[in-house]
Amino acid sequence: MVIPLEGLEYHPSGGLADQHGGPAAVSKSAPLWVRVRKNHWTTRLIALAAFLVVWWILTTPWAWNGDKPIMLPLYLPSIPSVWNAFIRANTIHPIAEGVDREVVGEYGYYLWQHLLATLQRIGIGLFFAIVIGLPLGLLMASVKIISVSVEPYINFLRSLPPLGYIGLLIVWFGIDNTSKIWLLFLAAFPPITIATIAGVSGIKEDQIHAAQSLGASRLQVVSSVTVPAIAPDLITGIRVALGFAWTTVVAAELNNGIPGIGGLAYLSGTELKTPLTITCIIVIGITAIVLDSIIKAMERVLTPWRGKA
Repeated sequence: MVIPLEGLEYHPSGGLADQHGGPAAVSKSAPLWVRVRKNHWTTRLIALAAFLVVWWILTTPWAWNGDKPIMLPLYLPSIPSVWNAFIRANTIHPIAEGVDREVVGEYGYYLWQHLLATLQRIGIGLFFAIVIGLPLGLLMASVKIISVSVEPYINFLRSLPPLGYIGLLIVWFGIDNTSKIWLLFLAAFPPITIATIAGVSGIKEDQIHAAQSLGASRLQVVSSVTVPAIAPDLITGIRVALGFAWTTVVAAELNNGIPGIGGLAYLSGTELKTPLTITCIIVIGITAIVLDSIIKAMERVLTPWRGKA
């Protein structure tokens, strides 16, 4: 089959693009599977639908299985039970059947309050990781003696799992937010520092010499050459750091983690409230995807030249 090439031009990155600079559009006469494969949103929706169908099959009672589901509810609850857990965590409800006393959400907080508490901890930890990691990375990339002295400690922190020093942080700072923020900071700090070093190492000396030949001071070189050059690597480092912070949040909220979505996931798991645990996992995953998408959108705005020839 021949796909019409009218109105298309060759793109510097390879392949064809339309006259507006986007990827080549798929002809309406192309086979359905080709159009579906080219449409990312359609592909994602199909994958999600397939996942939900498999989940439904595994959790639905079947006659051939003695009216039992393939997976017991303790291990994999049904979709309706997870939805009910989500609704319960966001409403005021009786503490138990037949009891008049009502409680708010789970453990006295709505689900959004648990999520907001966790986001605040991650935000503070990530903020200090950027504030300290960025200038330290600049210094390590510029001053050899600082790089030689500090790099082993950065690698030491990077190789340690959070559970390895959470007990020590609790001894030092107690079980309140301070120890949790410290743990999230230590998880996010190495990726940002390393990304900054990589960004500075990728700067061409010709760019610096050109700025200096035009009379730029050292501060102007940093602001006009160094910062724009390291921006793509720094944003990538922030994305990686944010991912590390999310994977660390449950460990950070193991002790006195309420309110907190990680603490809620942990406590619900220990109490065998599997639907609530899965609800927390889904909320964490969706929130992480949304935040990563926001950072990627910011990257396209702040570094529009990235990926262009």
